[in-house]
Parts: sequence; C-alpha cells; structure tokens
Amino acid sequence: MLLINVLVVDDSAFMRKLISDYLRSESSIEVIGTARNGEDAIKKIKRLRPDVVTLDIEMPVMNGLEALKVIMDEHPVPVVMLSSTTREGADETVKAMSIGAVDFLAKPSGTISLDLYKVQSDIVSKVIEASKVNMGKLVPEKSRVSLVEGSKIKGLSAKNALIAIGTSTGGPRALQKVLGELPRAIPAPIVIVQHMPPGFTKSLATRLDGLSDITIKEAEQGEKLKKGTAYIAPGGQHLKIVSKGDALFAQLDGGEPVNGHRPSVDVLFGSIGALGHQNTIAVIMTGMGSDGTKGLASLKRLGRARVIAEAEETCIVYGMPKAAVAGGYVDQSVELGEISHSILNYLR
Repeated sequence: MLLINVLVVDDSAFMRKLISDYLRSESSIEVIGTARNGEDAIKKIKRLRPDVVTLDIEMPVMNGLEALKVIMDEHPVPVVMLSSTTREGADETVKAMSIGAVDFLAKPSGTISLDLYKVQSDIVSKVIEASKVNMGKLVPEKSRVSLVEGSKIKGLSAKNALIAIGTSTGGPRALQKVLGELPRAIPAPIVIVQHMPPGFTKSLATRLDGLSDITIKEAEQGEKLKKGTAYIAPGGQHLKIVSKGDALFAQLDGGEPVNGHRPSVDVLFGSIGALGHQNTIAVIMTGMGSDGTKGLASLKRLGRARVIAEAEETCIVYGMPKAAVAGGYVDQSVELGEISHSILNYLR
C-alpha cells in the first residue's frame, strides 16, 4: 500500500503534534515532517515532496495565504487549509480556495483548539481525498462540450426560468469562474448550494459578488428571488425554493443533514422539482459523493429541466457529477470554462 505523505504546517507546536497524531492514526497516512510557518513550509516542500500539505492560515514570518501563493506558483501540491471560524478567518479561507487550496477545515474553537478531536475524522478524510486530486485540474485546459449519449440540445423558455447550482470540494474556485462570466442582465435568478459550514458562506458570497457582474449574496429567509441575482445557501441551513403566485421565494430550513450535508444539493433540487412547473437549468459541479443526484431525479420527473454536469477533465473531485451522469439525468457534460456558455445557450 502506498502511503500518503503529509507535511503539517502550524505555528503552534501543540497543534502540530495534535494534527500529526490524528493523521498517523490512519494507516494509509505518514506524516513526513512539520513546519512552523510559511517560509519553513516552502523549504520543506522542496526537500520532502509531500503528497498533501495541511496549512494553518494565521502564522508569523509568512502566513498561510502568502505561502499558498508561492506553493501554487512554484511547487503545486494539494493543500488543506486550517482556519478559525472568525469573520476574518472565513474571509481568508475563501481567498485561499480561490488561490488554489483544495479544501479547508474550520478549527472548532479558534487558533488553539483544545477540542480539535471533534473534527479528527474530518482531518483524516480531507487529507485522503486531497491526495487524489490532480493539481493540473486547477488550471482548466481549452474547454470542449460533449453531449451525453442520446441527448439533444433544446432550449428553455427564459420566462419563469431558474438556474440551480450544486457543488462541494473545489466549488468556490469553480463558482468564481462560472458566475464571473454571467451577464448582469441574465433573465433568471440563480440559487446555489456550496457545501460549507456556518460562518463561511457569507464571506464566499461577498468575495464572489466583488468579482462578478451579477449580484451575489447569502440567501435570507423569505426573500423574493430576483433575476440577475445569485443566492448562496447559508452554511448550516438547507435552502428550499417555494412559489407564491408567479414569484419564487427562499425558504431556509435547519432540519437534519441530508447525505451528511446541510445545506444539501438534493434538498434544493428536490424543492424545485416539487414545484412541477419551473423551467430550470440545473448545474452539478466538482465535489465528493453523490449529493444532488436524487434531486435531479425529482427535477426530471416533475419539472422542466436541463441538466449540465462539469466534465471529469476539469473537476477537482469527479464525484457528484459522475453520480449524476451514471443516473442518466445529465443532458450535457462540459468542462468548467464552458458552463456559463451552456447556461446562456439554454436560456436562448
């Protein structure tokens, strides 16, 4: 069995030992070194060539974001960020995802988390998944579109149209690409589930809003959906869409996780499918697992939907799109750089 070689980077000796011990509890992981700041990490990445790096954000000398930029430019390797759940920590985490971090983990109680044991299994699983990532996929090649066998491109009426997007690991970077290419005058509202814990989705929405022509915000309970605006489900809340007359509204639900997630893509897609009359363009992008597939079944059965899946060639993790394709619910598989184009084509 090939071991996953990991470099643990944190300015706290206590945290370095704790994280290392947790990772070593998994037989497939070997901690080959630790580093106390970003500068130290870069030197050791060059020398040790780890398969995965866990990288703290708040460190002296060279912080995690500064180090991440150098790592991505000079020695690309899958990086899992460790972040505090403060507003500043959330903002920095979202920036790290846009720079090239594969995933992140929120420390339960700040910089020195004595209760880090609560997320021990998450640390291990995220490192294992990160080790499977092909770093070349963080920079998409020239895009191409492929129809799923037996499908035909048919447009949807822009009247009463809704765009729904589901994504997970690698999603913030993918969302930046897709939403950043949509025009302000797009004739439909956009609803999004990105798997993230509470405290991070607002920072994601704020960052994406500053990089896009459309308006992007965190969804609020009961608000009416507007064309040209994207609504991101808040971490820790399911997002459902309900109709009143001709208008659509956001409904937040703190119910049990679905597929291990809250928000869940299945819940969002399923709520739209239950409307039964909505012209929907559903997009399923990079992410682990199969969240969204059951919701797509509902959309196809009860609604008027066209489904776009991100192609394997550009997915950071080809899990969610793969499950949707295998279920037979996808009309088009396209690389990341073509998703916005495909959305607009359907609306025409």
